[in-house]
Amino acid sequence: MDRVALRGLRARGYHGVFPHEREEGQTFVVDLTLGLDTRPAAADDDLAKTVHYGIVAEEVVAIVEGEPVNLIETLAERIARACLKHDGVQEVEVGVHKPNAPITVPFDDVTVTITRSRV
Repeated sequence: MDRVALRGLRARGYHGVFPHEREEGQTFVVDLTLGLDTRPAAADDDLAKTVHYGIVAEEVVAIVEGEPVNLIETLAERIARACLKHDGVQEVEVGVHKPNAPITVPFDDVTVTITRSRV
């Protein structure tokens, strides 16, 4: 299976379990790896035979900016479902980063990574 990756998609969301997260919001960063067969698109040099990653990126940002959830696990699941709706995408790995998570000790990042497939 071939891979199409998008790294570092950024959007402001209001996800979290604490009231200040829901009120103030924060930046979330999403990494995607889409699994699909790119040979038909490459053979015909045809965008219609692959995934349009620009559209996927816009959909992911809309999800992050959309309805708030408590957990980034839930956010990752929503993103994975949206990616799998695209024809040809057989599997997806979604990493959701919450670099400003409300943690009281020094840290670089919090990430939840999930893998989902059509099977």
